Amino acid sequence: MTTQPSKALETFDNPQPGRDYTVRIRMPEFTCLCPKTGQPDFAVLNLEYVPDRHCLELKALKLYIWSFRDEGAFHEDVTNRMLDDMVRACRPRFMRLTAEFNVRGGIYTTVVAEHRNPDWHAPENIALP
Repeated sequence: MTTQPSKALETFDNPQPGRDYTVRIRMPEFTCLCPKTGQPDFAVLNLEYVPDRHCLELKALKLYIWSFRDEGAFHEDVTNRMLDDMVRACRPRFMRLTAEFNVRGGIYTTVVAEHRNPDWHAPENIALP
């Protein structure tokens, strides 16, 4: 194969750095291994972020997500590690990663991890009639 999994996240310059806007990315094919049994765990990852000066490049993000396939990890740890890596790569104003893991032993697990730049203030919600 010419394409291989990679922990290297890439970015590109935000084309609209003067505006707050939200990027939403759904990744329905995340897999890692249970650190106790070695069995595969499957999850849907939902990433939401407000970029600052850089945005995440999607092909690199896909290869990054793929890099966890053969790695044993607890749901809570892998979600927080991924958020830390993505924040380190693009330094967003705000980022939220929601990992919805499929059933294991009759239990579904959802882990939500967030980062907020302390200098950023979320815009006020507008309710339209």
